[in-house]
Amino acid sequence: MNKKDWYSIPNILSYIRLMMVPFFIYYYITAEDRNDFYIATGILVASGVTDALDGYIARRFDQKTKLGTLLDPVADKLTQLAVVAVLMIRWPIFIFLFLLFIVKEGFMLVENIRLYKRGATIDGAEWYGKIATIIFYLTMFVAVIMPNLSRTALYSIVAVASVFQLLSFVSYSKLFKRAHESLDNQQDEKVEM
Repeated sequence: MNKKDWYSIPNILSYIRLMMVPFFIYYYITAEDRNDFYIATGILVASGVTDALDGYIARRFDQKTKLGTLLDPVADKLTQLAVVAVLMIRWPIFIFLFLLFIVKEGFMLVENIRLYKRGATIDGAEWYGKIATIIFYLTMFVAVIMPNLSRTALYSIVAVASVFQLLSFVSYSKLFKRAHESLDNQQDEKVEM
């Protein structure tokens, strides 16, 4: 890994995003009034902006690095995990979304490792994964900025986010299955030759 990769602008933005996680947790957990929740929301928004910026800068100015391809998803998942975990403290209903998130992301990690060991990768997120992530972030944003949501509204947004996470999980399961089958077929063709 090149030393200057550690100091590329996209990677610095990912470091900043990682550093925002404990600040978000602190401000959300200790929030006592509306302004405190606004600060926590501001940190969450800043995290989202740095996420968008690091990807844009990496692509636009050809600053993609191996470190960045590891760092960016780690920062994303830690942020998402932190947000849903603190929301569970205030609203136990978030445990369903939390568990679904853990299962989906754990499955994807294992499958990506399996594919990598076979010399293949799935490059980037698919459209259904991106939509599920956007819905997930919108749900988190609404729950953080509106700490006095009605039970009906809360259950509704958690249900919508859970459905999109589940659809994304099923779609990625099919994608990984096809990828493994394709690799199996290639291997069978080599054996026949």
